Amino acid sequence: MKIKDTEIKIIRADLTTLNVAAIVNAANNKLVMGGGVAGAIKKRGGQAIEDEAVKKGPIDIGKAVFTNAGELPAKYVIHAATMGLDFKTDETKIRDSARSALALAEELKVESIAFPALGCGTGGFPLLASAKIMAQEVLRHVKYEKSGLKEIIFCLFDKEAFEVFNKGVIGYLDYVTHKLQNGPFTTTDAIIDIDGGVVVIKRSNPPFGWALPGGFVDYGESLEEAVRREMKEETGLDLLELKQFHTYSDPSRDPRFHTICTVFTAKAKGKPKAGDDAADLKVVHLEDVEGMDFAFDHKKILQDYIKKRYAGTLL
Repeated sequence: MKIKDTEIKIIRADLTTLNVAAIVNAANNKLVMGGGVAGAIKKRGGQAIEDEAVKKGPIDIGKAVFTNAGELPAKYVIHAATMGLDFKTDETKIRDSARSALALAEELKVESIAFPALGCGTGGFPLLASAKIMAQEVLRHVKYEKSGLKEIIFCLFDKEAFEVFNKGVIGYLDYVTHKLQNGPFTTTDAIIDIDGGVVVIKRSNPPFGWALPGGFVDYGESLEEAVRREMKEETGLDLLELKQFHTYSDPSRDPRFHTICTVFTAKAKGKPKAGDDAADLKVVHLEDVEGMDFAFDHKKILQDYIKKRYAGTLL
């Protein structure tokens, strides 16, 4: 399958025979190449690989270094430390080592990389769990990082491992990219109290009407970061006394697609001014809300707010 410009493959083969730019060694942090994948790489590629690796060690578990690939068809071996010499690994170690290997591949400016099942040999980590962890890291890398990788291969030697990874990796990536991308999407809005009224904007894009200022949460943002950013962009205000009010998740609340919105209450510093994507902005008195036309479910949100405010039950 393909995500953006990167082809992701699951194959059954001997990792040491692949004609790719880099292969990954599931290493220990001392970079001594004993059995398992490391032993196979050394046996086929030559002692020089281990000699170069050991000179660069020890490294922290979860980190990675590269060496030349000796007699292998690949150009580089990326040694990703999934464990220490106690041969114990876990989710964090596997996740960090996969992430480090991908980052190092970008530094080397390679276009193809092949992974074994990290942590599943000497480390004894479950195959399916490793498959999903590695799939998550590959997805994060190719979808959200600037990547020059054109091909990422998961290479499994035996039938059982291949079948588990084929289902675990492709199944997981297909679910995330084809089902979850359809939503629901996360948004934030704010009820900004100014002198007993609330700030509303007039939308310049459909769906039209008055609305609470807000917008979508960007990747890597917390809800609090997103709402502060959106308020600055749409109203010019800096939020004070920010508190979560309620989360609204009715699938029909947004006529465009399914959104889940966490609404905050806040005070503000500054003078409200409509941003570029708003047709107008004003501070409305609470008693005027009923006579206004609002987009989305924002009238209901304000009705809930007014009810709690007059009942004295706002947090």
